[in-house]
Amino acid sequence: MRKFTYGLPIALLSATVVVVHPHKAVASISPEVRAITFGGRFAIARSAVPEAIASDEPNDAQAYNNRGFARYQSGDKQGAIADYNHALQINPNFAQAYNNRGLARSELGDKQGAIADYNHALQINPNFAQAYNNRGFARYQSGDKQGAIADYNHALQINPNFAQAYNNRGLARSELGDKQGAIADYNHALQINPNDAKAYNNRGFARYKLGDKQGAIADYNHALQIDPNLAEAYYNRGNTRYQSGDKQGAIADFQKAANLFQQQGKQDYYQRSLENIRKIQSFRLRSDRFVG
Repeated sequence: MRKFTYGLPIALLSATVVVVHPHKAVASISPEVRAITFGGRFAIARSAVPEAIASDEPNDAQAYNNRGFARYQSGDKQGAIADYNHALQINPNFAQAYNNRGLARSELGDKQGAIADYNHALQINPNFAQAYNNRGFARYQSGDKQGAIADYNHALQINPNFAQAYNNRGLARSELGDKQGAIADYNHALQINPNDAKAYNNRGFARYKLGDKQGAIADYNHALQIDPNLAEAYYNRGNTRYQSGDKQGAIADFQKAANLFQQQGKQDYYQRSLENIRKIQSFRLRSDRFVG
């Protein structure tokens, strides 16, 4: 059987990166902002990025934090960091601003700077479950899986209903070879949030690795019922269908995954999906030459 590009547990998409709820009410948007695709981030922020802090808010750390989050949402990570810097100059004990700056730094590739910010947040507020979770994810991305698990454990001690921390710990456990422990964590995440498509995808991948292809496909089906645009679930189901002998189903899934990855700007995974289609088609053509 042809060697295939490996499946995709959604490490980045499923991991939680949390911007905490600001202390005071401002013009709000839905709390289920874009971050829900990373496992659940909660925020109320300005609906548009203001040109400047209002004249009655020049020393209002929360106003800078809110504008920073609005800039972060709009894609201006550097502008967001500048606002979080202002917030922290005004209030050096603003744990949420440290957490939020860590998030922006992490997405710009500065994992060590992000970890330093999460450390500050936790020094100020040792019961900040989201900061433990976020530091755990930064450690996970930096290759420190054991350190990540320790942080997820802390987050879950503080908040036993933190579904995203269960999901993230499952990812780390899976990569350390503990597939059964990973599945147990995904089960906990899904008990808390039965509509977490990413957790279904990740559990499906763990089941696939344990040889349970039918269980894996069932989980990918659940994931896609919840989120029909979850490209990783199509990709993983395609891989599992191919390994199960369903080449037509595999091609259909890889094509759907390729279309979605292209729309989402994930060119590497787009190319992987197309390459898998070419491998299946090439194998079938060569096999056909030996028929008759």
